[in-house]
Amino acid sequence: MTIHPSRDAFGYEAFLATHQSKEVLRFIACGSVDDGKSTLIGRLLHDTKQIFDDQITALQRDSRKHGTQGGEVDLALLVDGLQAEREQGITIDVAYRFFSTDTRSFIVADTPGHEQYTRNMATGASTADVAVILVDARHGLTRQTRRHALLVSILGIRRVALAVNKMDLVGWSQTRFEELVSGFNAFTGSFGFTEVRAIPLSAKNGDNVVLPGTAAGWYEGGPLLSYLETVPVHAEAVAAPFRMAVQWVNRPNSDFRGFAGLVASGIVRPGDRVSVAPSGLSSTVARIYTADGDLAVAREGQSVTLVLADEIDVSRGSVIAAAEAPVALADSLDTRLFWAAETELLPGASLLAKVGTVTVTATVERIASRIDPETGLPAPTQRLSANDIADVTLKLDRPVPVDAYAANRDTGSLILIDRESTDTAALGLVLASTFGKVGSGKTEAAPQAAPDATPRSEGFLGRLKSLFGGR
Repeated sequence: MTIHPSRDAFGYEAFLATHQSKEVLRFIACGSVDDGKSTLIGRLLHDTKQIFDDQITALQRDSRKHGTQGGEVDLALLVDGLQAEREQGITIDVAYRFFSTDTRSFIVADTPGHEQYTRNMATGASTADVAVILVDARHGLTRQTRRHALLVSILGIRRVALAVNKMDLVGWSQTRFEELVSGFNAFTGSFGFTEVRAIPLSAKNGDNVVLPGTAAGWYEGGPLLSYLETVPVHAEAVAAPFRMAVQWVNRPNSDFRGFAGLVASGIVRPGDRVSVAPSGLSSTVARIYTADGDLAVAREGQSVTLVLADEIDVSRGSVIAAAEAPVALADSLDTRLFWAAETELLPGASLLAKVGTVTVTATVERIASRIDPETGLPAPTQRLSANDIADVTLKLDRPVPVDAYAANRDTGSLILIDRESTDTAALGLVLASTFGKVGSGKTEAAPQAAPDATPRSEGFLGRLKSLFGGR
């Protein structure tokens, strides 16, 4: 692990150019209340030299007024910015922080631990590549730890760092550490995680966060930051078929007609054959236009305008996809819902569903089961309450372009909106659907798929921010 050098060493412009070219890792810090999430992020910022002198001075002043560490500096205050958070010593809203090393740039989401703010945690997890799940070494796996682990798996995060925090308060006991790791692995064994890296640490003291600790001689792995610097990211998103939901038809004059959107997955080049849903028509990419000039290739995560060789029907809500792997149409969706509204959900309820950039009417046909956050197992139910996770069948008033969430986090996700209040009531992940093959007029059932190797999507984060009112 290396910390980035001073900006004065090679000039401001070179500094910006260097950091703009770095790979960006997005990760979420989650877990139960008081497990030390904000302190961990504060330690990462402090020990990677991301805090200015005036911020240190303000932190020392705030620690005397709001701190929970006695007379010591409270690093959690670097993240907990709301007055209510400082007064109560908890995280309420999602807080995003940026830091950088020579290897990567990082965007970390500090999320609430209280059950009543679980929906805010889902906002932070929606586009994360990695989850750092904290566990207090004294208290072990709590109900909320299990709920967060379940949500992380449902939202498609495949790599997890299990940060066993406050190890200094249990004497850096190897037996206690291995007991917690074994319990976590037993609970999440069916969740489909690609990797679970367990790290014993003390966020308050800094052991095994940025720099290796010396108190646990039995631990042979590296600190948390070393893992974050080396964990693979984005490989699945680039390998997935090309998908781009059209957000805007760019037609400044009669000589130019392009389709703007965010590349959700895959890559596209001029000359590639693409298909468009829902029209079912196909064409060839003539240009990839951006404000900085045409591109020879566009990849997952880039916002571009595609110019097609043919004048075909494309509008906001359409999805442009690779011709060899076209997106399908569906008007019936088997979804896994995270219900966030305070009112109950019952069969027959009518809501608005926003899928990609299109909004349709959705009727709840069936509530198949509720997922028990303690066990991860389904149980029959006829109604959902706030923070429930359940498998629900939705009937749409017309077919929409959709993938299974296991294949694409952007085209396989949706939000449900209350028709009267216009509040967002739930986020949904498509498990299986009745698909209408584009242009064929036939339907077939797609197999149910557990979320696995799912790519990240900036577009989904934007929808979730509007969904849950996140900052």
